[in-house]
Amino acid sequence: MNLEQSTAARRNSYMEIGQIYFWTATIRNWIHLMKDDRFKQIVISSLEFLSEKGLVDIFCFVIMPNHIHLIWRVNELNGKETPQGSFLKYTAHEFKKILKEENGLSSFYVNASNKRYEFWQRDPLAIQLFSSEIAFQKMDYIHNNPCQDRWNLVEEPHLYKYSSDSYYHLDDKKYKFLLDLRDEF
Repeated sequence: MNLEQSTAARRNSYMEIGQIYFWTATIRNWIHLMKDDRFKQIVISSLEFLSEKGLVDIFCFVIMPNHIHLIWRVNELNGKETPQGSFLKYTAHEFKKILKEENGLSSFYVNASNKRYEFWQRDPLAIQLFSSEIAFQKMDYIHNNPCQDRWNLVEEPHLYKYSSDSYYHLDDKKYKFLLDLRDEF
């Protein structure tokens, strides 16, 4: 297999260590699981952990009711696992704990040999950011996501709590794991 075939065969979720990516993960069947802030906090906890361990650098994020967008860099594996794999696995386990207590697991049931429940759609989207123009375009997209007519979660991006917009526009440091994307390009 030549390099071109190898690249074409890669999944949409493939990320090379040391490179910056726009990454999107979606809740299975587009269910609005993360409308509940408890689930958003699980996502934040996982990002904090991965950042504190030095496995990832996180530049931008938004947590929407049924998906997340990140701009991040994977720095190293978490043992044998990719950090994005660790993120998806940890959040799924934590989601399951809450939903099990509330009898809310039925929407996530799958008939698979290796698992009974699936929370994230398979093969998240990863787009490598080669230029500052594309990187800042993706950052604007992420930050404006909660204001889109389809969501209408807030009037202004900086008002949305589960986003990095206030870090960039108000110098708000509530998310200690954030690094400034402007320093990378």
